Amino acid sequence: MTDVREPSGVPAADAHRKLAALLSSARALGAELAAAAAAQQESSGDERPLRDAALRLQRSVIRPLDDAIERGAFGAGAAAQASVRQPGGDADPAVRHAPDAAVLLAGERLWQLAQDATALRLTPALPTEVQEASAALQDLACRFAPAQADGGPERLAELRAIQAQLPPGVQSQANGPYLVTNVETLTNWLGEPLAARPQMALCRCGQSASKPFCDGTHAEVGFTAEKDPMRVADRRDTYLGQQVTILDNRGICQHSGSCSDRLATVFRVNAEPFVAPSGGRMDEIVRAVRDCPSGALSYAIDGREARDQVDHGGERKPAIEVSKDGPYRVTGAIALIDGDGNDERRNAGASREHYALCRCGHSQNKPFCSGMHWYADFKDPVSDPDREPTIFEWCGGLPALTRMTRLFYEKYVPQDELLAPLFAEMSPDHPERVAKWLGEVFCGPKDYSEQYGGYSRMISQHIGKGLTEEKRARWVALILQSAQEAGLPADPEFRAAFSSYIEWGSRLALENSLPGARPPEHMPMPHWDWQTAAGPPGSQTLALTPTAEDEDQPVVLPVAGEHVSFEKHIKPLFRRRDRQSMKFAFDLWAYDDVKQNAHAILERLQNGSMPCDAAWPAEKVDAFDRWVANGMNP
Repeated sequence: MTDVREPSGVPAADAHRKLAALLSSARALGAELAAAAAAQQESSGDERPLRDAALRLQRSVIRPLDDAIERGAFGAGAAAQASVRQPGGDADPAVRHAPDAAVLLAGERLWQLAQDATALRLTPALPTEVQEASAALQDLACRFAPAQADGGPERLAELRAIQAQLPPGVQSQANGPYLVTNVETLTNWLGEPLAARPQMALCRCGQSASKPFCDGTHAEVGFTAEKDPMRVADRRDTYLGQQVTILDNRGICQHSGSCSDRLATVFRVNAEPFVAPSGGRMDEIVRAVRDCPSGALSYAIDGREARDQVDHGGERKPAIEVSKDGPYRVTGAIALIDGDGNDERRNAGASREHYALCRCGHSQNKPFCSGMHWYADFKDPVSDPDREPTIFEWCGGLPALTRMTRLFYEKYVPQDELLAPLFAEMSPDHPERVAKWLGEVFCGPKDYSEQYGGYSRMISQHIGKGLTEEKRARWVALILQSAQEAGLPADPEFRAAFSSYIEWGSRLALENSLPGARPPEHMPMPHWDWQTAAGPPGSQTLALTPTAEDEDQPVVLPVAGEHVSFEKHIKPLFRRRDRQSMKFAFDLWAYDDVKQNAHAILERLQNGSMPCDAAWPAEKVDAFDRWVANGMNP
């Protein structure tokens, strides 16, 4: 459980003493913060910032360092020093009735501890608990930075400078969080930036109250990083096609559906074999393989694997996306090591440039995601369930819009006789630019304005182009087709809002492109919200009454001699979560799907590998066996 890959920045003989001093100082500060919080509550009723900081120190700094001492990681001398507890049970009288002064003092003390802990990160062979403590201290120091609403950029810059010599990396702490070093790009599922620190601890057990960041809960719930012996086998399959060979290892798949949802004729959920490499165009297959978030897919041409192309030529910067209710999606060839500092073992053929890490705590193939978040019904907390989502949020954010624009400019434009000449000389990042434009229009981040120049920049791209109504109409039709194929929401409210902007914006582009056009200067960015069109999702009266289709049904086991039917006896055996977890392959509530796969399902039920969270009791397995044996009646 040591990190042995780091250059030395502190003499090893001195490191143990400094670690012990760090722990003693953290204990003292924690006690002082708790006392100050109690004093402030008596006087003002507002004790949360100091109380929360004291709790974070205890769970994410003092606790991990204590754990390391108990197993002798620091050496006997350091353990003895660390056992000396500094005083600090009472709040300083000067801040008893001065909350601002207490917060300021806490911020300065936390900042010093964060610097000390970060400097120690440069010492080789220190226990991983030091990284966990350093991550918590860096975050606290930035949050308590004076007069900084955005996380203390000056402090962040100084912390980055201290540990700048460390390469970007992720370490899977044994039975603990993911320890992330020097990865500056951390985003949510919408593509919006999260508060990244030079050292971070990301939740791995799935139960942190401050997701995606670790709050020490893994130590309380007994999280284990062990792999499940019943996990999908590590086997790489080869599928030969007319133009391209597809390579696939189901043992590393996260079941995101990104391949089967977008190219169902090649990646077939209801047929065997799963992959039919001649079922689609080569460019579509390449796109689907490159978009695989788990790194399970690859392709070969003329017998040679195109690994460099699959891995985007090594051009992507290190980044981590916190996907919606799912895994961490890691890109940019970020090194992944285990708790002992060794290279994390990967399945055959798995990509090292992109991979998906479990964050629900239930994966069968830890640290990699195996799709168990579907079974665990893992959900991210919703900060304000009553807040109306923006169009940007509703459609899936920047990743969804980028997926759509890539389909449009990579698939539909090149084959269209009207549009292909118009975009023949577009820049390589044109799809990303258009996605950021749409994201800002739909009330998302101001990425386009900040990176490219806003509305004036967009206007300049159309002046003198001499567009025609025919070209405009074709552009509209194909972008709407791309939205459908990319999986953007199909509800009428979103489609009305989306289509109305596409029509409005394209007509404005046509007008600005005509000879003699003089668009007004310094116009603001257009912003499209629900009120622009038909109202927010769910605001319309439905023509059809919702049914209870998505609710679990009570299990009714057949009695001796009773006719076993799918609707009455078999379908209710499968829970909603079972159905959801297997939808990437087939529908467990659909008679035809279950009948077609009945023997494979029965085999897995009998050997206990299905469902993944717990084997069925014998009476349920017997009921399914009877149904199969008696002809699989509807």
